[in-house]
Parts: sequence; C-alpha cells; structure tokens
Amino acid sequence: MGCTESKEAKKPTPAAAKPDTKEDTTKKEEPKKEEPKTEAKKEEPKKEEPKKEEPKKEAKKEEPKKEEAKKAEPAKVTHRMKVNLMMEKARIKGEISKGCIDAFMSQYDALVAGDTGLIPEADITAVDSVENLENLDATEMDEVAELLSRTVVLKLNGGLGTGMGLSKAKSLLEVRDGNNFLDFIVKQMQALRTTQKDTAFMLMNSFSTSGDTRTFFRGVEDFDVQYIMQNKVLKINQETFAAAENSNAELNWCPPGHGDVYAALMGEKDEESGKVGKLDELINAGKKYIFISNSDNLGATVDPAILRNLAEGSCDFIMEVCERTEADKKGGHLAKKGDSLILRESAQCPKEDEAEFQNVGKHKYFNTNNIWIKLAALKAKMEENDGFLKLPLIRNAKTVDPTDKNSEKVYQCETAMGAAIETFGDKAKAVCVSRTRFAPVKTCGDLLALRSDAYEEVNSTLQLVASRNGVPPTVVLGDTYKMIDAFEALVADGVPSMVECNKLVINGTNPIKFSAGTTFKGDVTINAGDGTETKTLPAGEYSGEVNL
Repeated sequence: MGCTESKEAKKPTPAAAKPDTKEDTTKKEEPKKEEPKTEAKKEEPKKEEPKKEEPKKEAKKEEPKKEEAKKAEPAKVTHRMKVNLMMEKARIKGEISKGCIDAFMSQYDALVAGDTGLIPEADITAVDSVENLENLDATEMDEVAELLSRTVVLKLNGGLGTGMGLSKAKSLLEVRDGNNFLDFIVKQMQALRTTQKDTAFMLMNSFSTSGDTRTFFRGVEDFDVQYIMQNKVLKINQETFAAAENSNAELNWCPPGHGDVYAALMGEKDEESGKVGKLDELINAGKKYIFISNSDNLGATVDPAILRNLAEGSCDFIMEVCERTEADKKGGHLAKKGDSLILRESAQCPKEDEAEFQNVGKHKYFNTNNIWIKLAALKAKMEENDGFLKLPLIRNAKTVDPTDKNSEKVYQCETAMGAAIETFGDKAKAVCVSRTRFAPVKTCGDLLALRSDAYEEVNSTLQLVASRNGVPPTVVLGDTYKMIDAFEALVADGVPSMVECNKLVINGTNPIKFSAGTTFKGDVTINAGDGTETKTLPAGEYSGEVNL
C-alpha cells in the first residue's frame, strides 16, 4: 500500500424531355402554366394540410420532452452560467484565482448531478497498519541542511476562530505564558533557520485574517515571510442550485476548505506579462519540497527524518497520521478505497454508518493535516487536470446566514487538503507519528488542556508530557464555555493541574471559576446546576462526581 522507496440532387425528368420536339414542348408548356394556377389553388391546401399536421403531431410528441429539459435547464445551464460569471467577476477583482474557479465549477457540477459527497462504509476498508515514524532512518537536522534550503514551510492561517467567539485571526489567540500561536511559530522558524537560513516560510491567509497577520509580522525583526491568499466560493441554494442571494453580499460567499491550498499555490499565470503563480515561483527559485500544517498545531514542526524520506524515496505525498482515541472519534479517518488510501471526513459519512465511523478500533488512524509534498509532482498532477486538483466533494448543508436558521438553505462546497492522498495513488503514503506532533486548538476545551501541565514546552513546541503516553485529556466544557470570554473567566484565578486527568466534563449553566491550586485526577464531572449564579470551585484535588 502506498509508495515504496524507490441538399438533395435534381430529378432527371428534364433530361428525359430533351428528345421531344420544340413544338411539343411549347404546346405542353402552355397548359402547364395554366394548370398549376388552377391546381395550385385546389391541390395546395390538400398537400399542405398533411404537411402541417405531421409537424404538429411531432411537435406534440416532443413538447413534453422539451418541457422536461427546460425544467432541468435552470440548474444545469442558466444557474451554472450565472455562478460561473459571478466567480469570474471576483477573479477580475483579484479576489480569487482561475484554479479556484475551475475547481469550484467541478464541485458545482458534481453537486447538481446529485453527488452528496458521502462515502459509505461498504465502499471502503479499514487500514490495518501504516509505516511508523520511529522506523524511518534516524536523522539529525544538520544532516538535512541542504534539503532544508529546498524546503518551504507553509502554515494554513485562514481561520478567525468565530466558533470560539474570536473576531481576529485565531493564530493571535494567547496559548500560554503570554505567547500566541504566531509567537511560537516564529520561534520554531528562527530555530530552524539557525541550521539553514534559506528555509522558506509562508502563510496562507484569508481576507479575514490577512490584515491582523501582516500587522503582527511587521513587528518581527529580520524575519522573512511570504503570503498566499485563500480563495472564496459561492454558497449554492439547496433547491435551485442558483447562487445564494442575501442582501448582505458577504454572506453569499464562504471559504472552500483547506483543500483550496493547492489552487492558492497555483495562483494566476499570464503568458503575455510573464507572471507566474506562487507554485511556479517557488520551483523557479529551486524549492523542491513543501511541508503544510495548521497554524493552530504547535506540534507541527519540520521533522528531518520525514523530509529525508520524502526527498530520497519514491513517494510524492506523505500524510502524517496519529492513532485514534476516544477523543478523536468524531474526526476524519484514513481508509482504503480499492488500492488507494483515502480520507473520510465526518461530513462525508452517512448517518447510518456513524457508529462504524467512530469505531476507533476499526478505523485506527486520523489525519493530523501535516502534509509533505514534492512541488514538481504537485505541479504535474495539477497540470494533468487543467490546472487544479479534483478532490472529493464535502457537501455541507447550512443557512446562508449562520445566525438565522430561517434564512435561505444553502450548500457550502468544500474540500480537504488531505484528500489529495487519493489523487497521488501509489505515490502517496501515510506515516504514523506520536501525539507530540499534534496539539491543535479547535475548542476552548482544547485550549484548557494545552494550558495545563498535561503539556510542556519543548523547543518552542507544546507537547504532551511523557507520562500521558501520547493520550491527551478529554475536556467537555459545554456551551457555557464555548466562547473565549467565558473561558477566560473560568481560569482567571488559575489553570488546574490535569497531568493525571483522563476526562473532565462540566454540566449546567451556572458559570464557575477554578481556584488556584486545583487538581483533577481520573474522570471528573462537575455539576454546576442551571442558572446564572457564579460558583467557585475551591482549591483541592478532585476525582469522580463533584456537585456545586
């Protein structure tokens, strides 16, 4: 599995009439001129009637077919043309690229054709085992210095963190000790550049995060950073397949998912001016490899062994995966479809297969979204498909206004970056890595765990302490602490010790506050009760059920 090293002709009647005499022909011509006049009046209606009836009968038979076709036309042609035109207008404004349009229209056609994006359990098989990072040739960073000069480190930085109540780039959220995600990333790159100063660093921002991010980096001295911009796509009406129509034009657009990174890299080309996209620019500059990861995953740093394996092996695409635990059961997993590795996200799982999807004993590996690719191979794959990667559709049913459940029902078409593993076929593989390379923050619960002593800072990365054996504590804070402001109030007096905590659950709507010196061990459930009264959890050691 995966790669290994290595108009009709005239009638002949006039010709038949040539032997006749001239007198005969003139005698015959005179009555003929008179006869047609009388015959035309009598015979024409008779001849025309059947001719008129026949097309009428045919037209009656064809009308239902034409009507059926006309009903399908709005979705298949008219709306498609309008959608494409709207996308082209956005391109003219410099908001999206040609590759984005081509990729999205492919997704749109699939959507109209009835593609739900679902991947049934019956269509896949589980992946029993993959190569382990520990089994790759041990490599020190200085041994891959030359490879590092050919490497690009790209961070996906398009998220605002609205799910946590943030209105700025999520990467600017304080993680711990006054440092945000970008602070940690800068430290990681600075350390890497002590080995190889020519290692390139790049961010994929969105229109929502670009301003804040650029402002941050203007304050970092002697730090080279490049940027690409995430594209945007139209939301599509669930019934008509027309582009969404909301008075707030911004609500009619949405992010296309991190699978858009490939279109963003390809960018725009102009043969007349000689302009090339970022991908060509990187290749022309001598870059050969790219390592892509999320900006909120502080465990995603350049690993010399994986870099060497990519450079010296026959693989063009490597996905880092981790073994799934109960805390990961709702996240996407690795699987096989035929002979190819694929990625199945939760939005691609039919409801009847949810139990199997969450079966961590069967589907053992999840995608960390740490991806390694050979740039030349990526370019070749995209050029084979007219400049974009055809990735599986992820169809998300939403409302055009996320805050109004009664607003227009739409589909948001997305793709996942890791789904490209299927595109690369036998030139792709997965490598299992430890949890030290995966420490993302998607919820305030994740942030609590990351701030606790269950994690430690090692070489500017946040890693699970050794005693956790690669398993992070499961934290379920509920809706009360979904937003960052409520979360900060919860830990205002101190973050509890969670190094020996397996699971923490907080029930109830009454807000609570942790006291300094609080320790959680094993499974802990705190019942705060319902209401608005703030309650304090006294300092001490807790396990089991706690009622306030």
